[in-house]
Amino acid sequence: MFGKKLIFFLIFTVVFGQLATAQPIPSHYARSNFLMGPAASFQDGLLGFSNPANLQMVKNPESRFYWNTEGTDAVSFNDWGIFSGFHGIGFAALRQNIAGVKVTDYRISTGFGSDAFAAGLGYGWSSGRFDAMGRERLITTGFIARPLRYLSVGVSGHFSLESNAREGVAEIGVRPLGTPLLTLFADAALQKKTQLSDAPWSAGAALQVLPGIDLVGRYFDNDAFTLGLTLNFGRGGVASQIHFDSNQDHAYNTYMLHSGGRQPSIFSSALGKNKRVLKINLKGRVDYQRYVLFDRGTLRFMDILKNIRAAARDPRVRAIALNLSGMRVRPEHAWEIRRELRAAQQTGKMVIAFIDNASMTTYHLASVADKIVLDPQGSIQLPGYTLGRTFLKGTLDKLGLGFDEWRFFKYKSAAEALSREKMSDADREQRQDYVDDWYEMVRADVCESRHLEKEKFDELVDNEMFFIPPDALESGLADTLARWSAVNDILKHYTKSKLRPIPPRDLPDVAIPYQNWGEQPKIAIVYGLGVCAMDEGIRARWLERVFLKLAKKKSVKAVVFRVDSPGGDGMASDLVAEAIKKCKKEKPVIISQGQVAGSGGYWISMYGDQIVAGPNTITGSIGVIGGWIYNKGFTEKLGMTSDLVQRGAHADVGFGVTLPFIGARIPARNLTT
Repeated sequence: MFGKKLIFFLIFTVVFGQLATAQPIPSHYARSNFLMGPAASFQDGLLGFSNPANLQMVKNPESRFYWNTEGTDAVSFNDWGIFSGFHGIGFAALRQNIAGVKVTDYRISTGFGSDAFAAGLGYGWSSGRFDAMGRERLITTGFIARPLRYLSVGVSGHFSLESNAREGVAEIGVRPLGTPLLTLFADAALQKKTQLSDAPWSAGAALQVLPGIDLVGRYFDNDAFTLGLTLNFGRGGVASQIHFDSNQDHAYNTYMLHSGGRQPSIFSSALGKNKRVLKINLKGRVDYQRYVLFDRGTLRFMDILKNIRAAARDPRVRAIALNLSGMRVRPEHAWEIRRELRAAQQTGKMVIAFIDNASMTTYHLASVADKIVLDPQGSIQLPGYTLGRTFLKGTLDKLGLGFDEWRFFKYKSAAEALSREKMSDADREQRQDYVDDWYEMVRADVCESRHLEKEKFDELVDNEMFFIPPDALESGLADTLARWSAVNDILKHYTKSKLRPIPPRDLPDVAIPYQNWGEQPKIAIVYGLGVCAMDEGIRARWLERVFLKLAKKKSVKAVVFRVDSPGGDGMASDLVAEAIKKCKKEKPVIISQGQVAGSGGYWISMYGDQIVAGPNTITGSIGVIGGWIYNKGFTEKLGMTSDLVQRGAHADVGFGVTLPFIGARIPARNLTT
């Protein structure tokens, strides 16, 4: 696909050279003297004014205001321009004053495509003394190709709608290190009947001194040159550029103010180190997905992990404060969040957790914190763990219903709830092993973080269990008493400084677009949640289409399949498993198992290149179960009978009385009679 685009790109360039042989219009360098470097190589050009394909690369709303000084007077004001752009759409107004003659150029543009290959189209018109300045209505086209993170190539064409005037511009940028640290660039413009060897050109380099600070130098074919400096503050920034003429004399200056367009900030370096705190309020239900509307009580699990990771990598963040009051979370999710917080601590971040009425799972998560803050009227409950089930065999007997259990393998115990009055030895063994592992993992984590001996933890669980605030402080389970509303005071007390909160959207990993050239490598995250069924739960038919589509998608380099399923229909499980097997032939498929990946949940996992599970994930449950409920005196108790005629020895399988109102049918006999 990209090869076809590149061929088109080269053909366009050759044709462009043939077209650029008409009467003159104002040159590219005269129209774009605000640029520090070619539009395809440095800071998205003028947001679509020079090359409309730039607008595909603009990910956040951005506006810039440029102005030139009149000569070397730093406080004077001459030419100016306003440039605005958002993903795909741009508007610009450029006012120039040449020898007292003023003209304003306007441009509306659009860009489309991908970060590897973008195209754009613009329309321009002018007001003021445009006739005296050679202005004509224009159509602008542009292309930018970034096949590698080391290379950016751009061409743009400017075609008059009022004459045969036109101009072509070719640009190239090279990043030897593959990052914005160093960018080398060059461009050339061709119009009139100019020979290619006589076309004006420029070349230069941009050096990223620190994140948010760039030095730029640019040399022109007539021996003129410019030196520029940009300072980015995250959501805004400033820039200045000194212009030297062909005699190397200082000619004039350019200044720029911009807002929006998130870029690496100088405040993310040493200037703003350890001045911020990330506050994460986990009140509500932690789950994989949430509805777009009317679901504010659900917190996306992946968002929580991403925000903690982003804070860990942000040198501005000194601490992470969590409100765990009212949190509802699966134990495995709590373990994953806890692990991310532990990783953040290893980068030097302080973690403070607020709890009110904490259970085993909540306290396990909170225990990773450097400081645990308990509500003055709260409590901590550490009863341990239990796993059990309700058995219905006696209920079925009293109702007059029989049940035949079918199973492969002794540990496949799900149907025992209907066939037994208590756990089988195999089921008791596996459940006890799971509870023991779960308890010992939590005990090890809590003891490590709270500096407790294992015997002390066992004593707290077995002999005390319930802790009111004074007892929690005395036992070393909490460090102080306060509420989330006092979080700022608590932070100031423990960090000895006043930290400013930073919203998750302002963390660089979240807010700043991908800085390297080319298409960002993508990893697809696919969820298989709920029972294994064709059209509900994991939605096997839909998942099959997803995996087959991902197998063909070149921009996706790998797939992570998150499985949280207790199993279910074998056909649904096999449908997904076979689709994963086909996808695996094209790219890696990594299985991430959540709280449970049993039976069919393991079936849809088994063809992954790698299976990753948490320490308390319930996985495996290999085997097959089935069962048959039938009439064993139930209909006689109700005074109900049924009758039938049949053709075929087994036609009556499943036939029996139908219960009125609810429509349930009770088979008259077992399956083997």
